[in-house]
Amino acid sequence: MNNFQFYNPTRILFGEGQIASVADNIPQGSRVLFAYGGGSIHKNGVYDQVRKSLEQFEFFEFSGIEVNPSFVTLMEATSLVQRENIDFILAVGGGSVVDGAKFIAAASVYEGDAWNIMTKPNQVKQALPLGCVLTLPATGSESNGNSVVTRYETHEKLGFFSPLVFPRFAVLDPTTTLTLPQRQVSNGVVDAFVHVIEQYLTYPVNAPIQDGFSESLLKTLISEGPKALANPNDITVRSNIMWSATLALNGLISSGVPQDWATHMIGHELTALHGVDHAVSLAIILPPLLQEMTEEKHAKLLQYATNVWNIDSGDDASKIALAIEKTRDFFELMQIKTRLSDYQIGKHDIPEILGQLEKHNMMQLGERGQVTLDRTQKILLNAL
Repeated sequence: MNNFQFYNPTRILFGEGQIASVADNIPQGSRVLFAYGGGSIHKNGVYDQVRKSLEQFEFFEFSGIEVNPSFVTLMEATSLVQRENIDFILAVGGGSVVDGAKFIAAASVYEGDAWNIMTKPNQVKQALPLGCVLTLPATGSESNGNSVVTRYETHEKLGFFSPLVFPRFAVLDPTTTLTLPQRQVSNGVVDAFVHVIEQYLTYPVNAPIQDGFSESLLKTLISEGPKALANPNDITVRSNIMWSATLALNGLISSGVPQDWATHMIGHELTALHGVDHAVSLAIILPPLLQEMTEEKHAKLLQYATNVWNIDSGDDASKIALAIEKTRDFFELMQIKTRLSDYQIGKHDIPEILGQLEKHNMMQLGERGQVTLDRTQKILLNAL
């Protein structure tokens, strides 16, 4: 196991009725930005619950934070925060809203061009405190310091990390997820699954605790994901998925182990250029990436085949091939198509994708920097 520092200050408020606890976790006298996305929180009752929990505070609403939150939209919210001297951000929604709130929290007190937060390292020196009410389990943003923002006019989807933007608290009420459309349920499960894979399928460093946690999360998502589609009102299933998605990216399973993230970096360019859902981009890229990197990931792929998919017969090559096939089949079972051609993306689009990766200095991806542009081209060709 490698040396590591584990830090996670987010208080988790899990279970039905926990939105009422929001008021107890915001400092008295705070001026609050209540930030959310579209109309879904009006339909499922979350909006009214949050407003009630904020009765004792002066608060300002900001709606319209998009899936893959837009830099332009977030800067509008930042201007509101600065104009009204807001000093606490409450994000209500899925990972995109939480990501957006993190950017707002940092940008509101940043001097200079706020896009530098996304393009230059270690720009965040201070940030407003924030909390969140999660309504879509997927990204794990409710309990980490990561944020991804899209600048649509330049086709850029970039991320930043800062310990200063960890949410102070996160409300995880599984009942808020019962009204989610099938597409969002599918995306959430696949997103969480690939988050685990990016931290697990690398190379061995004798970290059985982290590996065991990862394998448990993967098996839980494999088991519970299809159940959520078949029985949308099963609150136990929704609870297991919600907690799995949080644990998938709260820093626990990444501590002391190498990490990959090549699938995410390539996937970000698919989303920025072609508008495919984030989870869809991951489902497209992961299987051919694993095929391309089989030699480098050989030991962990065998472990994955045995411990996650219970494959115990055949030679090493056939076990690995079957594990990758089962991974693709799982994504398809979750009703996500896994080929570029399913989204009208063809061979002629690949040079532009590679050009964007080069522009963003994503030319040596993966746990050992071995996913070069040449190998990425092969991955994209095999994803057709």
